[in-house]
Amino acid sequence: MPTASDANVSRDGDALVFTGALDRAAAASLWPRASAQLAGVQRIVLTNVTTVDSAGLALLAELAARARAAGAVPRVEGQPAGLADLQAAYRLTPELDFPA
Repeated sequence: MPTASDANVSRDGDALVFTGALDRAAAASLWPRASAQLAGVQRIVLTNVTTVDSAGLALLAELAARARAAGAVPRVEGQPAGLADLQAAYRLTPELDFPA
């Protein structure tokens, strides 16, 4: 199973593509690269993410919020382990937004 050291983010067209486990260590290391690649993002792809913890969710939610602030409506693709439970716990929409 991939670990935080396997976590990565890359840009593929209009998508930020994440891989590995999005945990606390990964969130801290991926933030600079992910935020630098955010302009024009329409999709956040999580299909190759193994797990998400609360720090990983915070990373994703902040990236989605910044994309929305720039005028995008980012779609989240993929449902790694832990994401649905955390979205429910924090009352986030499928797009990682807080409902109005």
